[in-house]
Amino acid sequence: MRTIHVVTHPEATHHVEGLVGGWHDSDLTPTGLREAAAIARALRDAVPEGAEVELFSSDLLRTRRTAEEVGGLFDVKPVLDERLREKSYGEAEGRPQAWLDERFLPPPAVGDRMAHQEGVREAETKEAFARRIYAVMDEILDHPREHQIVVTHGYALTFVVAAWIGMPAASLGYVNFRAPSGSITTLREDDFFHNRQVVRLGDTRHLDALA
Repeated sequence: MRTIHVVTHPEATHHVEGLVGGWHDSDLTPTGLREAAAIARALRDAVPEGAEVELFSSDLLRTRRTAEEVGGLFDVKPVLDERLREKSYGEAEGRPQAWLDERFLPPPAVGDRMAHQEGVREAETKEAFARRIYAVMDEILDHPREHQIVVTHGYALTFVVAAWIGMPAASLGYVNFRAPSGSITTLREDDFFHNRQVVRLGDTRHLDALA
């Protein structure tokens, strides 16, 4: 049986400063660091001792530090991959969220939502964003491991889950799986039918003790 544990990084400085994230290389806050430690403990409790574990992470600082907390408890070094980054917001990254809100063009209710340009120079389309997440997930799924941990970002989680269930790229225009910062999503494939389940989406119970 294969289980993939998908982590969305916890509180980062761009969250509390009201800045656009994307590829802006924000760090974890002190609260985020405590949450990262709680994530690591929850994963250590969920994975049996002696099980082989692979750890993959976005290369941005906030995800990398989260992955390092997790890897420390599993004695595993994270494999960093820029394709697991959040969507790029181009020239808006690192600017106040209000700056982006004033310029953002929402996608149409009908029509080509995947190739939609949002009114911000150098921002990724949903199509480009999904394509790179699907590519890295294809490689991760080619590894026959019992437990894999993927540390990524909130919006990126949508395409990690969609790739897991084999959703065609052409069907992604309206898809959005929401999960809060610092959450763990559990994906599982059984050995008999090879059905792929979304066992738990955006679980944050491991953070309750920190509140």
